[in-house]
Amino acid sequence: MTPESVEAWLRANPDFLARRPALYGALQPPRRWHGPVLADHMEAMIEQSRRETAQVLEAGRARQSLGARVGEAVLALLRASDALECAAEEWPALLALESVRVLAEAPPRRHLAALRPGEAARLLPEARPVIRPATGCPTLHGEAAPVVVREALIPAGPGCLLVLGAREAVLLPAHPQPLSFLGRALAARLPA
Repeated sequence: MTPESVEAWLRANPDFLARRPALYGALQPPRRWHGPVLADHMEAMIEQSRRETAQVLEAGRARQSLGARVGEAVLALLRASDALECAAEEWPALLALESVRVLAEAPPRRHLAALRPGEAARLLPEARPVIRPATGCPTLHGEAAPVVVREALIPAGPGCLLVLGAREAVLLPAHPQPLSFLGRALAARLPA
């Protein structure tokens, strides 16, 4: 038997210890808080549940926080005279991200990185936001590429992508709805 096979068997039989409470006295608990050994195991189970709940709550707060940050970015976009300048210069701070770039299948210009024809469709074949671990691609993140750990590719009109990069994965949770809205807002402000 290996520790992995024992763990797999216990996972397949989660009520094993509950049906044999005498075994709690024979097991070494993860840590000793107080009282009998049985309480230690129950405390360990409660602590694990608390950690899992905290992770779920943190993910929920990150999604909510992203929605608020996207709202602030869209308001800045509405006030801006130049949408590309707003995205490049204001959005990184408003979105708390390391990298915000607009890439388009068009000649490069200030705050717009050029893509080869067909490149937007290759990078985003389903034309909907993708949030994933970072690829480290300088084309997507420029000089920030080495520090970006999570990225979002968002359609922002025909042949155009909004690319976001985060230094911390929690800043780009796997919930694309707010980012989709951000891409549509940018597309509405870009010249045709």
